[in-house]
Amino acid sequence: MTNGAITTRRARPDDAPAIARIYNQGIQERIATFESEPRSPEQIGALLAERGDRYPTVVAERNGAVIAWAGASEYRPRPCYAGIAEYSVYADRSARGIGAGQAALVALFRACEERGVWKLVSRIFPENVASLALCRKTGFREVGVYRRHGKLDGAWRDCVIVEKLLGEAAE
Repeated sequence: MTNGAITTRRARPDDAPAIARIYNQGIQERIATFESEPRSPEQIGALLAERGDRYPTVVAERNGAVIAWAGASEYRPRPCYAGIAEYSVYADRSARGIGAGQAALVALFRACEERGVWKLVSRIFPENVASLALCRKTGFREVGVYRRHGKLDGAWRDCVIVEKLLGEAAE
């Protein structure tokens, strides 16, 4: 890749193929998600539409190409959890280590705060040291570990639980 600046913006429907491609890399690598089946651009497009403005997805671009994305989703449907969202962040293999994932995640913080989200949470495989390092760098707190949270390819996997307070809750 050339040395263009990384910029961020809200994801658009036409970003679905790039988001799917990047997400599918994470699925294939088996250290970022319990998902095991690739996602199509149509599935990602439907997901973006379903989440709408309430749960934003942002992309990071370099030289006009989407190289990372971060998205929020509903944590729980009960009204008392309306200000909590789960998040995901993925960077293209060719863009790892250059700050693209961090740029997307920081942009997601702002977008979520604007929508009244006061906390982001996620679960990360302990083996995903890059994602855990990104969490530490961007102010997440490691809450604990879910032991044997689920199986991937027939093997039990643990998950590190992370949270980040936003806006007024972070003060």
